[in-house]
Amino acid sequence: MEKKNIASGNPALEKIHSTFASVATSLGYSEVHGRIISALLVADRPLSMDELIMQTKYSSASISLSLDLLEIIGIVKKLKDRGDRKLYARLEGDLIEGLRNAMMLKLQKEIRGTLSELELLKNPKTRKSVSAVENEVKRLQEYIRRLSEVDVPRK
Repeated sequence: MEKKNIASGNPALEKIHSTFASVATSLGYSEVHGRIISALLVADRPLSMDELIMQTKYSSASISLSLDLLEIIGIVKKLKDRGDRKLYARLEGDLIEGLRNAMMLKLQKEIRGTLSELELLKNPKTRKSVSAVENEVKRLQEYIRRLSEVDVPRK
């Protein structure tokens, strides 16, 4: 089922939203994460939960869970306005830095899981091949660590 949203009448906006959705899924996250980021980026102001629901056509539960993760990663900040009880979200910090952090968290988690699984596979028959794979994964882990230290270009 195709999602209809505010951008559906505007091909440029829909392209922006679909691009961010694709980036999110390519990093192993949900499409909704990318669509929330693009909605906030295009709006250039905090958006309420209702506005995010209207623009993305995702449920309030999906938006809420996604905002929690995006806040942990440092891409989004949730806030409340004293004048009303609505929850708002705004982009926080450097977007590219946040995307890099999201990518690094995902890669590090996968590497840790792979190393744990490889440890369980070690036995006299598989020790040599498992050790070879383990060494390559550890090299990848070191490469990821070094990448995480590279500064993001400033605006």
